[in-house]
Amino acid sequence: MKRFVQGEDRTQSFLLPEALDDYVTDTNPVRVVDVFVDELDLHKLGFEGVEPALTGRPSYHPGVMLKIYIYGYLNRIQSSRRLEREAQRNVELMWLTSRLAPDFKTIARFRKDNGKAIRSVCRQFVVLCQRLDLFTEAFVAIDGSKFKAVNHRDRNFTSAKLERRMRDIESSIARYLEAMDTADRQEPAIARARTERLQDKIAALKEQMRSLKEIEVKLKEAPDGQISLTDPDARSMKTRGTGVVGYNVQTAVDTKHHLIVAHVVTNNGIDRDQLTSMAKLPCTEMGIDKLTAVADRGYFKSEEILACHEAGITVFVPKTVTSSATADGRFGKDDFIYNAKMNEYRCPAGERLIWRFSTVERGLKISKYWSSNCQQCPLKAHCTPGPQRRVARWEHEGVLEEMQTRLDHSPDMMRIRRETVEHPVGTLKAWIGATHFLTSTIERVSTEMSLHVLAYNMKRVIKLLGAEMVVKVMQA
Repeated sequence: MKRFVQGEDRTQSFLLPEALDDYVTDTNPVRVVDVFVDELDLHKLGFEGVEPALTGRPSYHPGVMLKIYIYGYLNRIQSSRRLEREAQRNVELMWLTSRLAPDFKTIARFRKDNGKAIRSVCRQFVVLCQRLDLFTEAFVAIDGSKFKAVNHRDRNFTSAKLERRMRDIESSIARYLEAMDTADRQEPAIARARTERLQDKIAALKEQMRSLKEIEVKLKEAPDGQISLTDPDARSMKTRGTGVVGYNVQTAVDTKHHLIVAHVVTNNGIDRDQLTSMAKLPCTEMGIDKLTAVADRGYFKSEEILACHEAGITVFVPKTVTSSATADGRFGKDDFIYNAKMNEYRCPAGERLIWRFSTVERGLKISKYWSSNCQQCPLKAHCTPGPQRRVARWEHEGVLEEMQTRLDHSPDMMRIRRETVEHPVGTLKAWIGATHFLTSTIERVSTEMSLHVLAYNMKRVIKLLGAEMVVKVMQA
């Protein structure tokens, strides 16, 4: 093997570094993990076992276990069994744990028993980012993304799915019965073998039908009309492709440094009701009173936008177009100009639509406007197929109009949202892999997601400032 870089002889003796610390450089991220955990008040955060018991077998310090998990998620090692192997062979992890190597059951039990405390650690790193002056603009982008649970689609049931599966089983049983009638006309030896095989298949299908009947009873008692057998909290959610059984992870990302300021794991597949809660969370995490937030049109809901306005949060959310008139090529509501002083609308033909009455719809106070001259209008065919074109106005419509004006003066806002929030979520999904979550129930999944977010933010801050700078600030 000439003309190649040559390696060392495997049988050659050589002098190793005298200390394990010599293997870990000053810029290695494990030094950030080590200092970050050592500076935490684990007892205050709620970790179990910070004070050792006087009797019994000695336990591992929770700081050691936390370091193992943070290192694992930094390096895309989420499995407790893989972490056990890494603790026995990985030099960086040996340095981090002082050559301690807990078994996989101990590692898994730590995450299960300290979920709330681990989620608090994720928030503590956001506090550190605040100390580093990384949240100077008070501007976040909000988005929700569907993450798959451990629950397979075949083990999630809705009324429609259950009915479809029962129908498929019934048709399969009927087909097998017809095949048995055909087999009876064959020679006795062949007929007996085929009949036994078909009877076994029919028995298996009848057992499946019995199980589905039991699920049907439970499904009627479920408040949201869904049942998941593997992970009881996972829900079927719509995506652009096929449906996903999992969780809707809401994230608020800082637009300047693309750090995840706040996140929440929900099993509600719709984003419409999440805007206010997700906009208020960054205010708490960043310690600020005023915030600007941008989200996609899936978050548009009048009540949520009003709540943000009352909380002092400036939001940018495109309006959803649901008008049948616009879809049919007729004038939309935006073609009617409102005159606040006169409390009336002006239509595209120049006619006045005056206030007629107010009503309450879905808990919202709505005013109705229309003109008496619609029948003679030459543009009526382009406006409405009814007797008059009626325009509805919410009592707080002005808040929505102010937001639309802000959007009109900020044409790049949706591009900023896309560039800010979609990259971190896509990065996390790439790190996690095809099977997104390893744990079940929303509480444990929230813990798992917090570790992913903590690892992402830590990598991002190290990339921005360098490991030595981060360590220096934490030790100050």
